[in-house]
Amino acid sequence: MRILSAIALGAASLLSGAAGAETIRIDVIDRQVVPPPILSNLIAAPDDLGLAGAALGLADIRTTGGFMGDDYQLTQTRVAPEAPFLAAMQALLAEGARLLVVKAPAEDLLALADLPEAADAVIFNIAVDHDALRGADCRANLLHTTPSLAMRADALAQFALKKRWTTIALLEGPNPEDAAFAEAIRRAAVKFGLTIAGARAWAFDADMRRVASEEIPAFTQDLPDHDLLFVADERGDFGRYIPYNSWVPRPVAGSEGIMALGFSGVVENWGAAQLQGRFRDLAGREMRATDFAAWAALASIGEVVTRTRDADPAAMRAFLLSDRFRLSGFLGTPLSFRDWDGQLRQPVPLVTDRAVVMTAPLEGFLHEFSELDTLGQDRPDTACTQFGENG
Repeated sequence: MRILSAIALGAASLLSGAAGAETIRIDVIDRQVVPPPILSNLIAAPDDLGLAGAALGLADIRTTGGFMGDDYQLTQTRVAPEAPFLAAMQALLAEGARLLVVKAPAEDLLALADLPEAADAVIFNIAVDHDALRGADCRANLLHTTPSLAMRADALAQFALKKRWTTIALLEGPNPEDAAFAEAIRRAAVKFGLTIAGARAWAFDADMRRVASEEIPAFTQDLPDHDLLFVADERGDFGRYIPYNSWVPRPVAGSEGIMALGFSGVVENWGAAQLQGRFRDLAGREMRATDFAAWAALASIGEVVTRTRDADPAAMRAFLLSDRFRLSGFLGTPLSFRDWDGQLRQPVPLVTDRAVVMTAPLEGFLHEFSELDTLGQDRPDTACTQFGENG
C-alpha cells in the first residue's frame, strides 16, 4: 500500500528540455523496515528521517527556482514493511517518476535500479553505506549522497594517524553491518599504515546496563596494548558501554566515541549553523546524516537545473558526473560526484555527541586530483564497472 503526499503542486511527469516555467518531478521514497531487536533501550530514529531533509532541500531549490521560472513537485511515497516494494516503484515509474531519492535497504535499491523501467532514471541512495554498492554491485543509474563505509573508516584512520595513535584494537559486534564496518576498518588500517594489535568479537547477549562496569573490564583485559579502541557496533547494542569501562583507559572511535558521520547536529562551521537552524525550524529536531544526504540529493538536482536549464534525466546524470558540477554543501569545500562509482565526494566530520573534533580529509593527506578522494575507494581501486571510463 502506497501513501502519497504531494508537498508541492505541479504536473504529474518530469518534463525535459529547456527549463522555462517548468515543473520538475522529484520522488522521495521511504521503504519502511521493522527495526532489529537491540539489547538496550535507544531513542528511536525519527519517523521523518530523510524525509525532513528532502523537505528542506525542496524549500531551498524552490527559492532559486522561483527566480528562474522553475517549479519542483516533491511526491513522498512510504512503502510499509509488508508491502511489495517493486510494485510500488513500478507504479511510480509508470506515472513518469525519473528522479528518485530513496531510503531503502540495499536489496531493494538494487532491485529498483535493475527494473527495465528505471534504466533511464536517476536514483539517489541516501541511507545505505555498503561498499559493494559502490563496487562490484554498483549500478549506472544509482548515485550515493551518503558516505560509504570505506569513507567513514578512512576518515577515522586519518584521524588516528594524525594523532599518532598508530596501534589500534577492535571490538566487533555480531551483526552483518558490524562485520562490514569492521572489515572497512581493517582495510583502512592497511591503507594508512595502522597496526591492529588485537581484535575481539562481542560475546554477550544480555543487557549491559547493570553489569557493564563488571563485564567490560574483564572482556577487554586481554587486548594487547593499543592507542585507540575501535568499536564496530552499528546498531548501538553495546558500544555505549565501552568508554570508561575498558581495562585500560583509551579513547574510543568507530560506532561510539569519535564517530565519522556524513553530517551531525554539531556541525556549525562554513554556514552549517544556518542550515541547521532552518532544519530545526522545519523538523523540530537536529539534522542527521540521512537528512543531509536527502538535502544534498535535492540540492544537486536544483543545481543541475539552474546551471544547465535541462531537466532530462540523462543530461542531468551526465552533468552530475562531470567536472563542471559542484555543490556548496556547508562542509568547507565543494561537493561533487565520482564518475567511476557515483559516490558523492564530501568531507566527513569526526564528531562526538557534543562537538566536531576534526573534519576529514585532514591536512597532510594529499591526492593527485582531489584530497576528498583519499576517503573511500579511489579510481584505481574501484571494482565498479558500470560507469565506464568517463561515467
